[in-house]
Amino acid sequence: MLQGVADVLVYQWLGLVPGSMLGEALNFFVYDSLKIFIMLTVIIFAVSMLRTYFPPEKTKKILSHKREFFGNIVAALLGIVTPFCSCSAVPVFIGFIESGVPLGITFSFLIASPMVNEVALVMLWGLLGWQIAAIYIVSGVTIAVVAGYLIGKFKLEHLVEDYVYQMKVGAAELVEPSFEERLRYSREYTRDILKKIWLYVIIAIGIGGFIHGYAPEDFLVRYAGKDNIWAVPMAVAIGVPLYSNAAGVIPIVTALMQKGMSVGTALAFMMAVTALSFPEMVILRNVLKPKLIAIFITILAVAIIFTGYLFNAIL
Repeated sequence: MLQGVADVLVYQWLGLVPGSMLGEALNFFVYDSLKIFIMLTVIIFAVSMLRTYFPPEKTKKILSHKREFFGNIVAALLGIVTPFCSCSAVPVFIGFIESGVPLGITFSFLIASPMVNEVALVMLWGLLGWQIAAIYIVSGVTIAVVAGYLIGKFKLEHLVEDYVYQMKVGAAELVEPSFEERLRYSREYTRDILKKIWLYVIIAIGIGGFIHGYAPEDFLVRYAGKDNIWAVPMAVAIGVPLYSNAAGVIPIVTALMQKGMSVGTALAFMMAVTALSFPEMVILRNVLKPKLIAIFITILAVAIIFTGYLFNAIL
């Protein structure tokens, strides 16, 4: 139905020729904009409702004193439904450490939160299908679990700033909200998220539409196809210094994939942008010593690169 709306608007109302570069670009823009905003509204509301059952205090209690590996898995899964932004990384980290959550398990949560989120899930599902969205979730959770587990095994607590272990942030009293309060929170959260990201989504889909309509078909096959052995590490290296959320990067990545970028390379680039952003590392420097930040970046980058090569080999 949405494709029909896009076709009518672009090819009948605007009179553009099907198959023309401008027509294809604009049709891509209209169709994906309608689809993405509908899916964003529905799924963000559902995820925000689920999130009301996992407030920070409850999350800390669930993760406190969990066994390694099992605790890493639980932390990564909780990170999906309780995402945090870069500005909240420090208080979340301090709160977890103060509550007795092991360092490696804390990192599994901190990695999964920005890497795997509802906006990325919706946009990948809408633009590339549920199979790619499932690959994204499984690979993101796996990276968070493995990276957190390794950091825990290395016993790197001495590389956390000393003041973190000396702070006592206290525990807030847990008050279960009513169903009406959960609904109100979900509506307000969905509205707030859409207000924050709508312009980024429009701009990103516009860029994606331009690439879809005007980029040469074989351009990315030559430089970012799976036959180029250096494509994955180059994509990660480019993605690390960039700062963007899923709303800004996924429509562009989708268009690049449609023009020939391999799935693994695109996945690695997207994960590097969302999980290894430079601003987040600057903020985490408040609680982590430089050596631990370097170890964290190295483990995560290697895991992302491996994931990119793996999916390029099997897809």
